[in-house]
Amino acid sequence: MTDLLNNWQKKSGDRQKLYKRWLEKADKAPKRNRILEKLPEFHEEAFKRIDCLQCANCCKSYSPRFKTPDIKRIARHLQLKESEFIERYLRLDDDGDYVTRSTPCPFLGPDNYCGIYDVRPSDCERFPYTDEDVLVKRPALTQKNSTFCPIVYFVLEKLMAAVD
Repeated sequence: MTDLLNNWQKKSGDRQKLYKRWLEKADKAPKRNRILEKLPEFHEEAFKRIDCLQCANCCKSYSPRFKTPDIKRIARHLQLKESEFIERYLRLDDDGDYVTRSTPCPFLGPDNYCGIYDVRPSDCERFPYTDEDVLVKRPALTQKNSTFCPIVYFVLEKLMAAVD
């Protein structure tokens, strides 16, 4: 598995149908239980091997949902009224969720550091969900995330090899 991450984006693209089939079956016991047992180990291994600051694809191509507590906390941190924060940085998406107006994220710095890291949205804090049951409960999201996040790709590949 030493070359697992070499050319990961192309490999992930080539394996999307396989991921879809595998993830459709992943949330059924007993497979789900075996997957959930392995997640902490593979999540930790992925974060040891992959430096998010070298990538930042999530911030460059993905917008988290900004829930009401996130909006309140971030607006307060930026010393803006909530309505000003929303007007300046957010828009409603097709699902009725607040997301950033633009990509990359307006809080992403040129060094790939987050300008609001300490108060970032809960979606950002939890991303890439590779240590949560979200990985199997939301297969379409996991599949999409595997196309731009090397950690999701890595964890999926490890899981597919270990749990079948």
